[in-house]
Order: sequence, then structure tokens, then C-alpha cells
Amino acid sequence: MQSTAPSPRPPPSWLKAFRDLPHAHGFEPLKVEGSLPRDLKGMLVRVGPVSFGVGGQRYGHWFDGDGGVLAVRMADGGAQAAARPIDTPSIRAEREAGKVLYSNYGTRAPTLWRRLFGGVKNAANTSAMTWNGRLFALVEAARPTELLLEDLRTLGETDLDGVVGPAFSAHPHAVVPRRASYNFGVRYGPVTWLDLYELPDKPCVRHLGGLPLPGPVLVHDFIATANHLVFLVAPVRMRLFRMMLGKGSLSDNFDWRPELGTEVIVVPIDRPSKAVRFQAEPFHAWHFGNGFEHGGRIYVDYVRYPDFGSNQWLSEQTKGWASTDAQGRLHRATLDVKAGTLRSEQVSDRRCEFPSVSPLRAGIRHRYMYLAGHAGPATWRGPQDAVVKVDMDTGAETVVTLGAEHYPSEPVFIPRPGGSAEDDGWLLTQTYDAAQDQTYVAVLDARTPGAGPVARVLLNHHFPFTFHGTWVPKR
Repeated sequence: MQSTAPSPRPPPSWLKAFRDLPHAHGFEPLKVEGSLPRDLKGMLVRVGPVSFGVGGQRYGHWFDGDGGVLAVRMADGGAQAAARPIDTPSIRAEREAGKVLYSNYGTRAPTLWRRLFGGVKNAANTSAMTWNGRLFALVEAARPTELLLEDLRTLGETDLDGVVGPAFSAHPHAVVPRRASYNFGVRYGPVTWLDLYELPDKPCVRHLGGLPLPGPVLVHDFIATANHLVFLVAPVRMRLFRMMLGKGSLSDNFDWRPELGTEVIVVPIDRPSKAVRFQAEPFHAWHFGNGFEHGGRIYVDYVRYPDFGSNQWLSEQTKGWASTDAQGRLHRATLDVKAGTLRSEQVSDRRCEFPSVSPLRAGIRHRYMYLAGHAGPATWRGPQDAVVKVDMDTGAETVVTLGAEHYPSEPVFIPRPGGSAEDDGWLLTQTYDAAQDQTYVAVLDARTPGAGPVARVLLNHHFPFTFHGTWVPKR
């Protein structure tokens, strides 16, 4: 009797979001469903990959897509949006050549010469930063790319008046009591070097110094408190020589080495040369939500992974259902710097990512954490499908699903003007409606997100999933 092979799994509906941005446009009026709060005045800016290949070649990883920017202006109950690809020299060179020229995270350059001397691609595809009235698209492997706030046109790459080195991370963090933001960059060479930067609310940028790292490591994010910068360096090591020989991409050549443990680096902001370093058990973290100090301890809220399997999960998202469970869970770590110890407690059993807090609590103690999460235990193969509010004092969760086959991105908290409570404001999340093949921005009241959106701002096309965004208050 002839056996019948099982039918292949149909492609998931959300896979359509990984199509290239259909068209670029300036600010256009949008349809609003519900009622936009009239005192919600400003612009949500989101940055992510919007083109997933060149010359018929598909890029090898989600992180490789050429960057684009979406901006949604809201004021007086109405909304407008603009969407544009970002035009860096390396993106433009590949488009003009009609082929891959540069090595990137999951894509390798075609020749040894290119791999050794071709430079790094600036995909400008990870996050948005506003600083002193200027807008930047960030990616951790290159310098910032400045965009024109008025219409999102690309102004060009910048070293911020000669201060920033060859790399500037995509994850700057503000510290409210210091009236400044902090960031870092990783320089690879005979010694891997961590550069530290301060961006005061008034110019100019300062290079705080640097310190050596334990070999060619991956540092994606960090956190800042009122007095310290905290790095958790996972035991991921790059096999750079093997990659240069053309044996796989950078992503293929990450080696998980748990025997090395995770290195904890605590840098005093006012005395960066006095950094304290110690080892903890092996784990990995892509993103941090907030950090604060209390009673002589440093507390760090972050999404923790037991290993580096999430890298495969991320790569598989652009191809369909993931085969590897990413396993990210919200944790709170307690650091005793004098004793050289880190103790981490799981706050939620829900798979989640993109933790954030009210910008009014950045670097100081907070109560509420906002995340994108998976609504149930069976949805982990695809993108996050829920917005989650976590009370860090009690552990209570509010899980908000926006509809069947609706996939929200990182929630951004906007404080209500004159509000005093930590959750007095709105959550804005770019969401993909797979059934309608349409992107919209959901506006939730952060006090009662379970009640559903108070408004939805609808684009007339899809915009690919973005990683991170920021809010620009109306001037």
C-alpha cells in the first residue's frame, strides 16, 4: 500500500508583511477609526527593514533588510503618515550594482576581497533616535544616518561632529535625572573595544571613554541607571576568520560557549575608568527595559534567553514558521556590585520581547513594563500577537490581543500632558492586520489597555514589521 506524504504547511498569513515596502510617499491624511485623544500631539517614528533583497538575491536574515522609516503625525484628533526607504551610500551602491556587495549580519559578500576590505553595510534598519531636534536612523554596525524631520528624506551618515566612531549602537537609553542619554559602539580589531557616549539634552556629544571586551563578542543592547551603565555580555563568540574565508555569514559563525559564562560590566558614568567586571551564569539578552538603583543594589529588567537559539528564530521569521522556540521571558536581575553577584528572577512565563517603560521613569524606579508578547503557548512560531502590560510590583499581567491575525510591534508609551500616574498616557503600537494586508497604529489607554484601542490609525498599504521607534512631541 502506497503511503501518502503529509501535506506541507501553508505559508502563514503574516509572512506577507515581509514583502518590500510597496511605495514611498510624503505625509498623507489617514483614516481614523474611533477617537484619537485630542491632546495626543506629536509623531510616532518607526524604523525597520523594508526591502529584503537585491538583484534577485534574498538577504539571509531579517536583520539584513534595507532600512525604511514610517512616521505618523497625530494632532487635534487627526493623523497623517509618511513612509520612505532610507538611502545610505552602501544601500545605494548595491541597488546601482544590482547585487550584494557587502557582508551583513546573515548575508556574505561575494568575494574574499570584499569580505576583507569592502567595509560594512549601513542598513539603517533598527531604531530611531531624536536628539536636540534631529532625527536619526540607527543600526549597531555603522554610524547614525540623519533624516529630515519634516519629510523623512535622508540627509546622510554622520559622526556627530567627529565624536562617534565607526559604530554607534541602535539602543541609546535616557536617564531622567541626568537629562542625558547614553549609548555605545563596538569596534572590532586585534582588540575588541567598547566605546561609551553621552548625549546631553543640550549639545554636544561626549565620548566618555572605552574598555576592552573579551574577544569578538555580540553586544546588542545595555541599560543605564542614574549612576551606572550596565552591560551583560553573553558567551557568544564570533568565528571571524572562518567567516572571512567565506564559510558562512556572521550569523552562521556565532558560537555559543556556555562554559565562559556571561560577563557583567558595570561602568560608573562619572568614573568610567573604574568599571567593575564579574562573571554570572550563561544566558543571552537582546533587549533591556529599564534599570534603577535602590538600597545599594542595581536592578535591571530585561528579556532573558537560556542560549542563542533566538538567532535562528529571528532568521526563520522571514521564511515562515520558526522551528526553534525563542524562549524569551521577562526577568529582573539584582546586581550586588561589591560582592560581584547577579541574581535573576523570572517575572512572567510569557514569551515576550521589546520591553519598555514610561520615558518619565528612564533610569529610575518604575512599576509598569510594556512589551510585545505571545498571547498563548502555541503562537511562538510567528511574530508577537499581543501587547502586554506587567505590574513589576505584583507580577499581574494585562494581555491585549487586537484581533485575529493582528501582529503588534514594540509598544511606545506616551505620557498624558499633566498626568501624574506612571501609566497615565497611551500605548502606540504599529500593527499588521494579516487578513486585510494592512498596517495600522493602535492607540491604547495605558491605564486600561484591556478595553482595546481607543483609536486605530489606518495606512492604505502594508508597512513591513519594524523593530523600534520613538515619539517626537509636537513643537
